[in-house]
Amino acid sequence: MSPKDDWKDGSKLLEAAPLAYENPLFLNSPDGRVLRIMSEYVEPLARFRREQIQDTVVFFGSARFPSQEDAKRAMEQANSAGAENLEKLRAGVNSARYYEDSRRMAFLLSEWAATIPARRRRFVVTTGGGPGIMEAANRGAREAGSKTIGLNIKLPFEQNPNPYITPALNFEFHYFFMRKFWFAYLAKALVIFPGGFGTLDELFEILTLAQTQKLAKKILVVIYGREYWEKLINFQTMIDAGAISASDLDLFQIVDTPEEGFEYLRDGLTKHHLGQDRPRHVSEVAPEIAKTNP
Repeated sequence: MSPKDDWKDGSKLLEAAPLAYENPLFLNSPDGRVLRIMSEYVEPLARFRREQIQDTVVFFGSARFPSQEDAKRAMEQANSAGAENLEKLRAGVNSARYYEDSRRMAFLLSEWAATIPARRRRFVVTTGGGPGIMEAANRGAREAGSKTIGLNIKLPFEQNPNPYITPALNFEFHYFFMRKFWFAYLAKALVIFPGGFGTLDELFEILTLAQTQKLAKKILVVIYGREYWEKLINFQTMIDAGAISASDLDLFQIVDTPEEGFEYLRDGLTKHHLGQDRPRHVSEVAPEIAKTNP
């Protein structure tokens, strides 16, 4: 019997085709990209709502800065073994102070945020989820007994979830722009510790949005470590060249201690997002997730 005859008498039935949303060949194809992008919006949104997250404070900084205990241990091992990369290890010991300062500031912020009367969790410490400064901030928030968020992304190196992220708030993104969306959409403040290209990227992206008034809310920007940043960026050069206005420096605050940074955050968050200076049309009822002014 020919294939044509099989079709005529119905003796040979086709297997059911997979449902489109269960078809990995389609979902992972270029045609399925729009669904993958939507998934990185809708799935995190559902989890943030389930975990009662209203807004966040985002910490950025180098993934390469170790804790003090790790830096000292590496130096001791290198000295005993006669290692040749002592300069790099000494730099690690020096930069470890930023790890500890990030940890301390996140602790102070989370301890204070826990006292805010609200139906949802306010000003939750959020990071890129990896090691270094990110780990330190998640660690400090965890030590204060708070939930803490990690927005990870698949990278060829450095990026693995640190152990201090709240498991239900550990995210993995494929698309950088969706990860950036969740950093900006939920944030009421940004804390920038010394870091590399990624840190600079996030800093200038938020400053640009604030400068061009594309944000419907006040985002506080704290830049930590005057010594590092003044060596790296000469903002006065930008002013002298007419590239920015002198008033643009009011978009951020440079601090040098965890306590100074925390006090600036506490006062600013209270004024702009908890206090009497909020617009009068904003409801006194706790808003939905990340609600901003119209």
